[in-house]
Amino acid sequence: MRPPPNLYIVPTPIGNLEDITLRALRVLKEVDFILAEDSRTSGNLLNHYNIDKKIVSHHKFNEHKTIDNIIERLRNGATCALVSDAGTPAISDPGYLLVRECIKAGLTVECLPGATAFVPALVNSGIPANQFVFEGFLPVKKGRHTRLTALAEEPRTMIFYESPHRLVKTLVQFAGYFGDDRYASVSRELSKMFEETIRGSVKELTVHFDNHQPKGEIVIVVAGK
Repeated sequence: MRPPPNLYIVPTPIGNLEDITLRALRVLKEVDFILAEDSRTSGNLLNHYNIDKKIVSHHKFNEHKTIDNIIERLRNGATCALVSDAGTPAISDPGYLLVRECIKAGLTVECLPGATAFVPALVNSGIPANQFVFEGFLPVKKGRHTRLTALAEEPRTMIFYESPHRLVKTLVQFAGYFGDDRYASVSRELSKMFEETIRGSVKELTVHFDNHQPKGEIVIVVAGK
């Protein structure tokens, strides 16, 4: 029989607080402490569900420094849950490094199923979802040209995360590398009040968002070649 996990990876809602699972709530109540990207964001979630648990800061700027202490606590019998601000940890968020080091240390890790922004965006796009590549955030400068050049020949559906202030620039680059007529979809504010998905050619999407300044978290889904 598999031993109980030392570390739980717990997905949290990407917007609507009702999207958390009953199992996730139980785990958050039962663990000894919670590792969180931003204690204020996670604190709001915990307060909403009346969960009184110690939160320890764990983000991309301190994860290398805190891991040894976390591993030691888990070896001594403590249990913890890792959460990110929204969605599943380690998907364009901290988490991979801690999971890797726990596995190396012989500790048990379990990832709960739950919210991840790219899944509803992919399904909503109407673009084939049987095969796809998740690119997350493209490099801002170094390596961006090389990556886009390689992706221009990618036959599978491609998924990207992007910030609202860079969206139009990215769509213009997609037109240059993939062609004006490449079909794509832009989803934003998923699961929230102002959720929106706009579909069309890359050129059409560029014109739309050039005239309608986007807000919120954004997922771009692009058809493969």
